Amino acid sequence: MSSIPPVLYSAEDIATRLKALARTLAALPDRPQVAAPILVGAFVFAADLVRALAGEGVHLETEMIWLRSYGNARTGSALSVLAAPTEHVKGKHVLLIDGVLDRGHTMARATRLLLDAGAASVRTVVAVDKHHDDAVTKADYALYTGVKDFIVGYGMDDAGRYRALPYIGQVTS
Repeated sequence: MSSIPPVLYSAEDIATRLKALARTLAALPDRPQVAAPILVGAFVFAADLVRALAGEGVHLETEMIWLRSYGNARTGSALSVLAAPTEHVKGKHVLLIDGVLDRGHTMARATRLLLDAGAASVRTVVAVDKHHDDAVTKADYALYTGVKDFIVGYGMDDAGRYRALPYIGQVTS
């Protein structure tokens, strides 16, 4: 795989959907107080979302969670907790952010970690929720849903490659 993956969702389309999502989240009755991005795949989406929310008057604290589930393969592996949430989330409404929700194991584990740390509530948001029939959870909010392809860019990677693409690309082989 030597060529750059083709665009599935452009940077412009992502920006448009992101603004609409920020307006939706800002209008919630129990607005999020803490952003909890899951490293490493969520960092680009999370940065854009946190800035968009600030533009809507919602200024979030940040608590990074670091889970690893893929390593260098495209298939799931054992889920490792590299950095769990701290007591900083206790009693607060948390917005859990990830890049892609495939089968949901990472999101489910991160949600449990946040609730165990005392979060008052956890809402989940992803750039892409694949909506697999056998997923253990789904995101509360997503920029895109139902994608079946392996995707890269906008923070998501293929064995470390293509994470910095400004768009979401489709890997075909």
